[in-house]
Amino acid sequence: MSFLFAYARGGGPTRAIASLGRTSLWADGIAFLLMAGIAVMVVHGANEARQPLEALQQTPIVLDPARLPDYALRTTLRMFAALAASLLFTFTVATLAAKSRKAALIVVPALDILQSVPVLGFLTFTVTFFMGLFPGRQLGAECASIFAIFTGQAWNMAFSFYQSLRTVPDDLDEVSRQFGFSAWRRFVRLDLPFAMPSLVWNMMMSMSGGWFFVVASEAITVGDKTVTLPGIGSWLALAIEEKNFGAVALAVAAMAVVILLYDQLLFRPIVAWADKFRFEQTASASRPKSWAYDLVRRTRLLKTIAAALAWPFRLAETVRLPALPRVPMPAMGRTYAKAVDLAWLGLVVLGCAWGLRQLATFIAESLTFADVREAFTLGLATLARVAATTAIASVIWVPIGVWVGLRAQWAERVQPVAQFLAAFPANVLFPFAVVAISGLHLDPNIWLSVLMMLGTQWYILFNVIAGASAIPTDMKEASSIFGFRGWQWWRQLALPAIFPYFVTGALTASGGSWNASIVAETVSWGDTKLEAAGLGSYIANATTAGDFPRVALGIAMMSLFVILFNRTVWRPMYGYAERHLRLN
Repeated sequence: MSFLFAYARGGGPTRAIASLGRTSLWADGIAFLLMAGIAVMVVHGANEARQPLEALQQTPIVLDPARLPDYALRTTLRMFAALAASLLFTFTVATLAAKSRKAALIVVPALDILQSVPVLGFLTFTVTFFMGLFPGRQLGAECASIFAIFTGQAWNMAFSFYQSLRTVPDDLDEVSRQFGFSAWRRFVRLDLPFAMPSLVWNMMMSMSGGWFFVVASEAITVGDKTVTLPGIGSWLALAIEEKNFGAVALAVAAMAVVILLYDQLLFRPIVAWADKFRFEQTASASRPKSWAYDLVRRTRLLKTIAAALAWPFRLAETVRLPALPRVPMPAMGRTYAKAVDLAWLGLVVLGCAWGLRQLATFIAESLTFADVREAFTLGLATLARVAATTAIASVIWVPIGVWVGLRAQWAERVQPVAQFLAAFPANVLFPFAVVAISGLHLDPNIWLSVLMMLGTQWYILFNVIAGASAIPTDMKEASSIFGFRGWQWWRQLALPAIFPYFVTGALTASGGSWNASIVAETVSWGDTKLEAAGLGSYIANATTAGDFPRVALGIAMMSLFVILFNRTVWRPMYGYAERHLRLN
């Protein structure tokens, strides 16, 4: 509960930012240069995005190294815009689901479905809407691209925040009630700090997830035309099409530089800052460090700006809204409450039935039952790959994640490497996969699954690291005093502590694996194309052919598989973690 007391003294996260350390002139100078550089890049990118759509045709993508920094800037700005939208989505939707049981009946299954819908599926049906908002301007295509990246970033953050809010320790919850916190005050002083460590690691995973689908998100198809936005993804797509190994290597190098920059300037300082919100009674001797965080602590300029930006939030913390008059309600017995729940559930079922009927009508206009049976059979094949890749990734990365999470120094070293590897787009590995599988005459149905691992394993690793790093120091010291070793240490400390985080990671990993099947079950290098039988290749081929009924059927079938898998495997685990594995 130490973080709650720290907040009570400091006045919340907003004021805490503005009350750190000694100031120095050189720190202000460096901070000014950094902020000025970032501002110039943002303004430049925004001006480019406002250009007419015809400008893209006049200046097509070229594999000129001099243009690569500009392409990297455009891609990075899109991903940070999507990350901001994902944070807003997470704070609103996940909080609503965690606080309202009736809202959770809709929100949680909706998140299950949406995380499984591939980026290509969203692009297919939303591009027209965004292009219509800004006719004739690049901004419409930019919004469609940002939305596509958002759909690859938001879900694991929302699940992580939801899991954290559902497992807030009972004693902290009781204290917040005794203090009479308002909903906003509780959010900024308890819910947000408690969820912060896990949320930060999932933000890193989301950024890497955006890179994973960067090629797909920068090619916007409108009717029979494809709008290719300037960016690293477009560069990669052109390099792969031209079989240009040198251009692929340059794109990977540019990605590495960008990831290193935002890791040093953004994520590592946030990890160091968020460490203060760990739930523990005693301070840890090993804490994450960041030179940028130390720089922020020494600047007067950033403190002044942060204080100005935080002023509305601090004001909101102090506002005491008058209590709403209580409406006299009849005493609600258990039978009456159950009847209200059933009525609400009935409304939800009716809404879903109406949506399914509309979808079935659209599909039945051009497809038959044989097509549905084919999609179901292909879905079983992809399900087997998803289950296998999730299980293999769990066996490999849970021990590694625990080892890294318990060692802050190693977490600092692993953090940028893991972000880079997680960001590695599957398209970059297409040449090696095609050459190896074709040259060795391997079965694509088995060996293309290795590419799906790229979209699976990192969700588990990042969440397990977050869980292990959140184990209270006093619990680790107690286990050491009692002499826990070997399997006893895993059974009584490590596995219970990381289990809620692992379930979140595995759930989002399985969703990411379904998503990755779209790009991993059909790969090509130049004229050579390999394909594994599965729902991912079915949707990818239908999207390429512009066959919207088959795209809709494939996405609906994928959503059905994901919901059944989540409801039978991951949801019971979530419930077990909520009931038995809280930090109390």
